[in-house]
Amino acid sequence: MKRGDLFVASQDAALCLAGIDEAGRGPLAGPVFTAAVILDPARPIAGLADSKTLSPARRESLALQIRERALAWCVASASVEEIDALNILQATMLAMRRACDGLSVVPSVALIDGNRIPKGLGCAAEAIVKGDATVAAISAASILAKTARDADCMVLHGLYPQYAFDRHKGYGTALHMLRLQQYGPCPAHRHSFAPVRRLLDKVGP
Repeated sequence: MKRGDLFVASQDAALCLAGIDEAGRGPLAGPVFTAAVILDPARPIAGLADSKTLSPARRESLALQIRERALAWCVASASVEEIDALNILQATMLAMRRACDGLSVVPSVALIDGNRIPKGLGCAAEAIVKGDATVAAISAASILAKTARDADCMVLHGLYPQYAFDRHKGYGTALHMLRLQQYGPCPAHRHSFAPVRRLLDKVGP
């Protein structure tokens, strides 16, 4: 049994738990995405797990089930401009607040993947390290955030095909770094991230 199942079982049956997770803190380009999910105990979803351990096809299949069966869900993001202005940690916290605020059902408790809790949540919260692998609602949030970000990367690929966002999803792979050297940063790149900033410094104003 997952820790998430144990946590739910140990609480009052009326307690409404939301799982919250992010996708895209590490890449050099694109928004950071977050999701909040309140699962419906009456409509269980088999196979929920950390999105990083699932194939793209399996993530998409589970994302569809989550959107159909959850009591409530919301996907939110923070833009590249917000990331550069606030830093990636604070932009992620902002996007998490947006996801929680966007739920159609107000949760009693938000379970946050990681070791930090966003300020200003409208409910009690608990941070759970590796919660995306141990808490069902956080796993569901992880899947929604990841599939939303991957879809956005395909949009970026259509806008800027020379960077191959469809292949590296914005992460600093050898291919991405080669294309950055060839073409320089595009508007989707995070200027505050060191590899991008170094290229901008070389070009100058």
